[in-house]
Amino acid sequence: MTIRARRSFPASHDTESDATGAHERGDRHLARSRRIGIALGANLLVVVVEVSGAVAAHSVALLADAGHDLTDVAGLALGFVAVRLVRRSPTVQRSYGYHRATIVSALANVVLALGIAVAVAALAATRLGRPGHLDGGIVAVVAGFAAAANTAGALVLADGSHDLNLRAGMLHLAGDAVTSVAVVLVGVVVLTTGHFAMLDPVLSLVIALAVAGRGWSVARASLDILLEASPGDVDIDQLRAAMTAVPGVTEVHDLHCWSLSSEVRALSAHVVLDGHPSLEQANVVGETVKSRIGRPFGIAHTTLELECERCTDDVRQTCPIDGRAAISPTDG
Repeated sequence: MTIRARRSFPASHDTESDATGAHERGDRHLARSRRIGIALGANLLVVVVEVSGAVAAHSVALLADAGHDLTDVAGLALGFVAVRLVRRSPTVQRSYGYHRATIVSALANVVLALGIAVAVAALAATRLGRPGHLDGGIVAVVAGFAAAANTAGALVLADGSHDLNLRAGMLHLAGDAVTSVAVVLVGVVVLTTGHFAMLDPVLSLVIALAVAGRGWSVARASLDILLEASPGDVDIDQLRAAMTAVPGVTEVHDLHCWSLSSEVRALSAHVVLDGHPSLEQANVVGETVKSRIGRPFGIAHTTLELECERCTDDVRQTCPIDGRAAISPTDG
């Protein structure tokens, strides 16, 4: 006889330690929003300075770097809003809260970056045939300022977390710092030699390609989360083994693990129990399974369906558990 009693063990509600974990996550989100705000302000200043310098020096490379920084400004602004949304409490319609807001923000950032890359590449292509006069001194000074500001912004965002939103912003700023250094070198070469102005549009094309290539890894990770793929750093076989190693568990099937965000994971599974335990005994086993996988695998929300024998999804049955009716897997 199959026990089809659905037991849910959400990590953010059941225990005092879970409540503490939720509070800690809230503090992290607040700290991250402050970091993003600081980096956002710095990047706004960089964009203004670089656009002004690009016009004065007739430099496409500076303009490309400014466009690069502009994508960071937009991305950081979206990230700031997303982190604020994540701190909102869950609702009936959004029972998991707003964790996916950071993923949507990361994707929007990537799309914007690709658009800027295309625009910069088109402008650079038109300048390849007629590079014109380039003021190397202005280019070197402005790009040097941008490199310093972007490096500082990347350090502000580097909090060691796996949050895609912060990681996207940090990678963008770090990449901007590198490209700004390259623009400095172009300015120095033109200033000291009076030639090689062609390096300016050529570097602009390189910057455009760098922007497009760098966004790919963030886009792929974001899409994996939106498509509810298993987290890349979670070995499903090891996860299943950890669950079946709990005393009283004979089998785990219909195991699904997915991410709500880059840091919040959920799991659902059918757990076959040994013998015919009472509801209270089954509850103890379920809590033990939950504790075994919570911290080691970073699972924040766990829903377990406890069975005395393997069930089939196409058969609906009820059976008594201490006089209570059970619920089939297809029930809501």
